[in-house]
Amino acid sequence: MSNIPADLRYTASHEWIKNENDLVVIGLTDFAQSSLGDIVFIELPEEGDAVTMGESFADVESVKAVSGVFSPVSGTVAAVNSALIDNPAMLNEDPYGAWLIKVSDVTETGELLDGAGYEAVCKSEEA
Repeated sequence: MSNIPADLRYTASHEWIKNENDLVVIGLTDFAQSSLGDIVFIELPEEGDAVTMGESFADVESVKAVSGVFSPVSGTVAAVNSALIDNPAMLNEDPYGAWLIKVSDVTETGELLDGAGYEAVCKSEEA
């Protein structure tokens, strides 16, 4: 089974979420990066852009496919991990260290799963 840290929350579309002070940090899970394969390109929003719960805010391109990354919250992009633009493979190497964006002024949060709930989602997709 993929690495699923217990201190994070998850979406059924394979994003992880962590509250950090007044910000929500969003990244891609280990299951997602493993399913995608080698990530070769990422397109991220700009600081100050709005993100909307359930809508794509980034594109991740791997050797297999291009996939959208969906926001689990609505708010404003406060920070972007620009290191990923030069080195998108960081998502493969350290999916829980290589965050994508940090969101402030969160107005809406979608349904989030704990580690056990997310593990069930992953198992159902592996079946």
